[in-house]
Amino acid sequence: MTNVLRWFVVSVLVAHGLIHLLGVIKGLGWADIAQLKQPISTAGAVIWLAAAALVLTSACLIAARAPTWWWAVAVLAAVASQIAITTSWSDAKVGTAGNVLLVLAAVYGFASLGPTSFHAQFRDRAGEALAGASATPAATAPVTEQDLAGLPEPLAHYVRRSGAVGKPRVTSFSAEFHGRIRSGPGQPWMSFTGEQLNTFGPRPHRVFIMDATRSGLPVTVLHSFEHTTATMRAKVLSLFTVVNASGPEMDRGETVTVFNDLVVLAPGAIVDAPVRWTLVDDQHVRGVFTDGDQTVTAELTFDADHDLVDFVSEDRLRASSDGTTFEQ
Repeated sequence: MTNVLRWFVVSVLVAHGLIHLLGVIKGLGWADIAQLKQPISTAGAVIWLAAAALVLTSACLIAARAPTWWWAVAVLAAVASQIAITTSWSDAKVGTAGNVLLVLAAVYGFASLGPTSFHAQFRDRAGEALAGASATPAATAPVTEQDLAGLPEPLAHYVRRSGAVGKPRVTSFSAEFHGRIRSGPGQPWMSFTGEQLNTFGPRPHRVFIMDATRSGLPVTVLHSFEHTTATMRAKVLSLFTVVNASGPEMDRGETVTVFNDLVVLAPGAIVDAPVRWTLVDDQHVRGVFTDGDQTVTAELTFDADHDLVDFVSEDRLRASSDGTTFEQ
């Protein structure tokens, strides 16, 4: 949910919840509320109070970007509120509009954070990947200078400069991202946040989820790479699929991404990676990365300080906007 939409929903729900307190005041006899002509009993006042508490709690949870289950509270709030409104229908029926908004928010909350959402799938797949990585016997010895002996000198310098020598071998990493992204030079920028988990070893995994905003609407994208098979799916409002990419081209492209992640984000894992390295010159190294039936090639460029400054591969294809076709 975008910030503008989120705060609009919160504002409406706060007002909606506070209005419920009028029913409490009248039902308990604290004051006469002219707008509520029908009588409200003490029991009715309790219903109005419960509805107010649930609606305001829903507003607070949405405002705080709170837990994945907030949509369940919103559903309870809508039900309680509508029961209260029904007891004074002729006076309070307009409040049904607030409950419609609450239900719509709950539907979006369930779709975006519930058990079938991309976020739930990300958590499940990340957990499975980590469990698989922990079940695989991993070298516990730290990276040593001897481990660098077989690497081309520019790459060995890079691993050394990263601080990996003397540290435990890397078997997994997680990362969080924020920034902006666009699908082409002429396309508008989209702000985004992302989360990623990679595991290394005989069968590397990569799971990446991104929340972006396009044309004022939330877009969620889920990448998954496991056992050399990759998928990329995107949904608007977490409900409507706009990208569903898979197939040999996607598998090959994501293999390049896994290779790039290895080199850029986990230099400590380079020494054990299934890569055949070749020295091109003092600043360039070519790597051939093999994972299962996938083999991809990239050329790495290093500057005079042995920092990695470029990673170029011709094996990662460009997907169409809907992910159904690919081009060089």
